[in-house]
Amino acid sequence: MLLSLTSDAEGSARKLAKGQSSVTSDAILAAVLKSLEDDKAEDVVQIDLRGISEIGDHMVICSGRSTRQVAAISEKLKSRLKDDLGILSKVEGKGTGDWVLVDTGDVIVHVFRPEVREFYQLDQMWLEPGAPSPTEA
Repeated sequence: MLLSLTSDAEGSARKLAKGQSSVTSDAILAAVLKSLEDDKAEDVVQIDLRGISEIGDHMVICSGRSTRQVAAISEKLKSRLKDDLGILSKVEGKGTGDWVLVDTGDVIVHVFRPEVREFYQLDQMWLEPGAPSPTEA
């Protein structure tokens, strides 16, 4: 029993040293959704990836009305996750503001301008077949 506690503690220490947190993916998802709501992201879709893909547990796709809003949503999300949960996220694409990817490790967030989101149709790639996209609803 003591051995397993020690190895669990060592595993947690390794995770924290690598910038990972012991926060659950569901807690990260809740924080992401709250941040997106606070910043008025539109057409928010969450996709449960558990059992479907190894890239993460959840994917969230949303839209901002302009390049400025897309960049602001992603920057505030990154900042809130770091301040509130101690999670260091990787951000790609913020410079152009058309499509920004925020990778928390367990939750992947895509923030699009509406035109770019419609072009790539990432929602349709991951949603159940026949499920309506948020732009159709």
